[in-house]
Amino acid sequence: MKINISKVSNVNDKYSIIYISENPAKLKKENFKPNELEYINNQFENKKKGAIINSYPVWKYILWIDTEKEQHIAKEHLRRSAGDLYSNLKENKHPAIILKDLSSNAEYALAFAEGLALSHYQFIKYFSEPEDKKNYLQEIFILNTEIEDEQILELNILVDSVYKTKNLVNEPVSFLNAEQLSLEIQNMGLNGGFEVEVFNKAKIKSLKMGGLLAVNKGSVDPPTFNILTWKPQDAVNKKPYILVGKGVVYDTGGMNIKTGNYLDTMKSDMAGAAAVAGTLYAIAQAQIPVYVIGLIPATDNRLNANAYVPDDIITMYSGSTVEIKNTDAEGRLILADALSFAKKYDQKLVIDLATLTGSAHLAIGDLGIVAMSNVKDDLFEQLKVSGNNMYERIVEFPLWDEYGEMLKSDVADIKNLGAREAGAITAGKFLEHFTDYSWIHLDIAGCAFLTKKDNYRGIGATAVGVRLLFDFFNNQL
Repeated sequence: MKINISKVSNVNDKYSIIYISENPAKLKKENFKPNELEYINNQFENKKKGAIINSYPVWKYILWIDTEKEQHIAKEHLRRSAGDLYSNLKENKHPAIILKDLSSNAEYALAFAEGLALSHYQFIKYFSEPEDKKNYLQEIFILNTEIEDEQILELNILVDSVYKTKNLVNEPVSFLNAEQLSLEIQNMGLNGGFEVEVFNKAKIKSLKMGGLLAVNKGSVDPPTFNILTWKPQDAVNKKPYILVGKGVVYDTGGMNIKTGNYLDTMKSDMAGAAAVAGTLYAIAQAQIPVYVIGLIPATDNRLNANAYVPDDIITMYSGSTVEIKNTDAEGRLILADALSFAKKYDQKLVIDLATLTGSAHLAIGDLGIVAMSNVKDDLFEQLKVSGNNMYERIVEFPLWDEYGEMLKSDVADIKNLGAREAGAITAGKFLEHFTDYSWIHLDIAGCAFLTKKDNYRGIGATAVGVRLLFDFFNNQL
């Protein structure tokens, strides 16, 4: 299933070729017949996305770059054009394709290649005959002298990291319980080059992580707490960036059980954890000189005779007490312990990623990330820029003090659920209670897992967060 992207210096006639260009004029020097050029011009004049020519035994595909748009939008159009084209490449069983970039901006070729490579992803592990399902495309050859070898290397690493992240999220809990998630993360660390430390249940108990332990009470499988560290000797930052990922490997809702099809995608409730692991893998493989720590609390949220219930009062790792009003508001409990644990580091910035609330999904659908932040410097703005660049866009919600009033409890320091209104924000306010440092909260509930295919994002896991953070950390150099 893996696909390789490489740079070439000339066209091999045995492979089909994709041209990307701002206009037909740049195609005149290419190997087209007069009638083909006329057809291409007509497609352009009629504002078609491109043209397809069957030059048996190979094909020629021409796609236009919309230079009237801002660059980040033009790049996304190219990714999606690649996603649209991939079905044709799949149907024609191309083992390899040449991408010839006639544009004046190498970023466009990289974006198109990224869209093709991401469209290639499959999760076919559980088919009885997986070999029969495999896609044919194995190689993307880019013909562009402006692209650096390092850019090609980083794109291959990023695509591989997205694949690994998607695989984690797409796995069912029958395989991927909390302990197996830790084993998978350890394997990623071994292959990727970052360190992994795993706390077992006894260690978690000794640390009095009351949020993680409470959520785990209904499970037969023990929880884990994972610390991922990438600390290169040439790191540009002395204080670490800390990524916190929600690792609920399956969420039944507990005693406030989910019903009907609300359970159908709950294997994806650890998408934040997967994104943290995938990001560490990517930056370590690419040898990005940025000091980053990942914290992943992991458990399932199930129900049995011992499961935690509404009206319970639990004591968190921080010492704060929490009144439980809803056992389906469990992600914030395990995140709160991890956010409190992050205080032991002299951190530069903490970013958490979580499929936290249905409210975030209802607010903006699957098109972006709901974010809240207390950051005073420009790091949050830089993250938004990366969100636009990678088209994992960020929508900022407020953290006004009044929302905190909704979480006041008569019997504990705070309760784990506010009013029905502003649910995404009150979840963020709950997390804020456990922070006293620069912090950004990313609620990825809407865009982490898709039930319908969406172009290069595919169906199922999207690995949202990995591309965003890879770009963000690259821009810190």
